[in-house]
Parts: sequence; structure tokens; C-alpha cells
Amino acid sequence: MGVTSAQTEAPLPPKNALEPDQPLPEKKAELSDPASASELEDVEVGAVNETSLLRKLDIKLLPAVGILYLLSFLDRSNVGNARIEGLLVDLKMTGNQYLTGLTLYFIGYVLFEVPCNIILKRTTPRFWLPTLTILWGIVATLMGVVQNMSGFFAARFFLGVTESGLFPGVVYYFSMWYKRRERQFRISLFFSAAALAGSFGGILAYGIGRMRVVFDNGWRWIFILEGLATILVAVAAYWFIYNYPDTAEFLTDKERIFIRNRLASDSDATHDERFNWANVAKALKDPKCWLYGLSFHTMSLPLYTFSLFLPTIINSLGYGTATSQLLTIPPYAFAFLTTVTIATISERLHKRAVFIILSAALAMIGYIILLANSDPLHRPGVSYAGTFFAAGGIYPATALALSWPAINVSGQTKRAVANAMQISIGNLGAVLGTQLYRQFDGPRFFVGHGFALGYLAGNIVVSGVLYFVLKRENERRDGFTAEVQEVGDLVDWSGDEDPRWRFQY
Repeated sequence: MGVTSAQTEAPLPPKNALEPDQPLPEKKAELSDPASASELEDVEVGAVNETSLLRKLDIKLLPAVGILYLLSFLDRSNVGNARIEGLLVDLKMTGNQYLTGLTLYFIGYVLFEVPCNIILKRTTPRFWLPTLTILWGIVATLMGVVQNMSGFFAARFFLGVTESGLFPGVVYYFSMWYKRRERQFRISLFFSAAALAGSFGGILAYGIGRMRVVFDNGWRWIFILEGLATILVAVAAYWFIYNYPDTAEFLTDKERIFIRNRLASDSDATHDERFNWANVAKALKDPKCWLYGLSFHTMSLPLYTFSLFLPTIINSLGYGTATSQLLTIPPYAFAFLTTVTIATISERLHKRAVFIILSAALAMIGYIILLANSDPLHRPGVSYAGTFFAAGGIYPATALALSWPAINVSGQTKRAVANAMQISIGNLGAVLGTQLYRQFDGPRFFVGHGFALGYLAGNIVVSGVLYFVLKRENERRDGFTAEVQEVGDLVDWSGDEDPRWRFQY
């Protein structure tokens, strides 16, 4: 194991992709015969327990990428914890200059997401994901030694650049392992690491912030220690991140064949698709891909303003620095529970849009409470309760919105680009959001909370539009051709524009 090559390791080819004139061993010849292939599939179904195999995949894949995303979200959002530990004073920055630094992170993030997913498609997950993690770990560590505003700005920008490829890359990665109906739940579990990062961030900031060794203020150690931890995990990730089913060492030959068969039954993951720019253009020209981006755009502003400014919001209610760090933990823990619960229900009922809408509505209640509390300094508990509603709705709505391209876009390159497009378009909302919680707006933060409330209402509208667009397109296609789920076995498959494809909503 380890990084020995940056060459693309393609998934297993479709069963009918073999050249008819090519001499093959007897076993391969059997696979080209439909009857024999069917018999082999029956044997494998009997020999491999699907439930046990799925559990095996989850154990091997989800914790590995989940811990990388936890570290990613921790390293991007710990700046909020560092702020109330004295970062602005030491770097001689104003509150608005601090907001500019937050904005630069998302500019770097937006600019490099699509290129990062193209690199992933042309290399391998085992090479690219740990390499990205090492790079952002280095930048995150250096955040702890910056001495002025310019250094802070540069570090935030390059942190955005280096973190940009992880989330869209992992969403694409899941699509090469799991069937369509299984991806949304796994993506939601993966994203729930963001809520865990918030809880851990509060605990770590409370403990690390008390350190006064070498530096006068403990905020520097928040960056240094958490950044070094990221680097150590990233080096180990070269050995615990796997590529695709055809090369994963933990699978037996029977399990590889079984995975190939089950993926071929409803997705294109078994196609040997080579990168080409025409497939990139397909994503850019598809209005649905832009709508998927808008669905995340309307969630990214509430998501990132909440994660970046929650310590500041709580601190402005009159709580001390140490208490504020600890009080960030419960809302994130609640968000983790709602994300997993709603994802589970959504998966069982095979409904997406309705749960996004309900979750966004729950978050809206939270911001209404925050805005309606006319005297938060004397009634801090009311505003603090509002943060629970906000967190409990924002995180599950975002997780479900982010799963839409993974389950609805067919064509490997198009899907990789669509995933990156969604995050790029979405994070433009975060760029705006970083300018909304200004230094002297607390404790009510009318502008920030008001924008978050409006964006959540916008998300309900976008989710409703997507619901009707996808439903109408399915009905139109039903009028002239039947659905074909076994797209992995089709040699003439062109992607989700094929009328035999059906969208999930």
C-alpha cells in the first residue's frame, strides 16, 4: 500500500465491453455469454452476503474519509474559536479586516474546486485525498505563527485552496462504491463529521486556549496543535484510503464481482470512462447542475456563518471566553443527531426535497428566535435556544442538498464536475456570509441573522423548484420509454440525458 503511482485506476469494465475478437481464457469467455454471466451472478449472490458486505464497506470507507472531513472542518472553523482568544488583538486587526480574511478562504475554495476534482479523476483517491490533507495541514499549522494581517490573509486564502478538493472528491468517490439509493445516507454520515468538528472544536479550544507556553495567547496553539494533528493523520491516510473496488486490498475476488454486479444494476460506476473535456462541458451546460449548485448556495451562507461565528454570537450574549467555548458544544451535538436521524428517515422513504424543506424550516425558527429576542443580554437563554433550532436544521438540510448530484448525475466525469460545481456555486454564499457579522452588530446581529433567514427561505423555494423539475422530467420520459436501471451493462450509455434514466427527488 502507499502512494506508488498517480495513474488512474479505472473501475471494472462493463460485462459486455470485451472485444469479440480478443482471445480470452476460458473463465473470461464465460463472462461474455449472457447465460453464463447470469449463472455466475446467481452464484455470487448466494456466496456473498450483501448486508455484511455493505457493513464491511462502511467500516473501511466511512471512518477513513470522515476523519479527514472532521479535520478539514475543524481547521477552517477554529478561527472563530481563536478570535475570542485574542487573535485580533495580537495581529492588530479590526473586526472588518478579520471578516476579509474569512472571505479570502472561500475565494480560494471556489476557484480550485473544479480543478481539484478533475485532478482526482486523472489520478487516484489514495494519492490525491491524503496529499490535499497534508497541504492544508501545513497551512493550518502556519496560521499559528502569522504575525500580521497580511500573513493571516495569505494563510486563509491558501487554506481554502488546499481544502477545496476534499468534499466534492469524496462525494464522487462514494459514487464509485455505492448504489444510487445508498449514497445519500453515506454522504449525510460523512457530512455529519462537520457537526462533530464543531463539538470537538469547542472542547479543544477550551483546553488549548488555556496554554500560555511560548506564546502569550493560547489561540496560536489552537492552530498549531490541530494543524499538526491533521498532518499526522494525513500521512497515515496513504495507507487507509482505498482507491476503487477493483484494487481494494480488503475485498476478495468474489466480493469484487459482486460489487461490480450490484453497481451495474443502477449506475455507471462500472464503466471504464476516460477523462475528456466534452463530458466536462455536459455538466456546465446542464441547467439541473446549476440548480443543484443553487440548492447548496442557499444553505452555505447559514452553514458557514453559523460555524464561523457561533463562538462570537454566544460570547456577545454576555458569557465569558471559556464559557462561550464550552457552550458551542451542545448545539453541534444536537446538529449531529438531527443530521443522522433525518438522513436515515429520508433514505428509508426515498424522499429528498421534502426533508430538505422541513429542515430548512426548522432552522428558520431558530433565526426567528434570535431576531425576535429584543434583549439578549438579559435573556441570553432565549437566544442560545435559537442556536439549537438553527443548528438542528442547517446541518441535515445541507447534507441532503449535497447528495443530489451524486444520486442524479450519470457519467463519471460529468458527475465529478457537477459535484465540484455545486460546492463552488454554493460557497459563493459563504463569501457573502463572511461579511455579515460585523464587529459592532452584536448581540442581535440583525444583518447576519436576517440574511441567514432569507437564504433559508430561498432554499425552500429552490428545493421546491428542483422537486417539480425532476418529477416533471421523469413523467415526460415515462411517456415514451421505460426506465433501465442496469446502466452499467449498457455499452451505448451516454449519461443522465439518456431518456431511460430516472431522477430521484
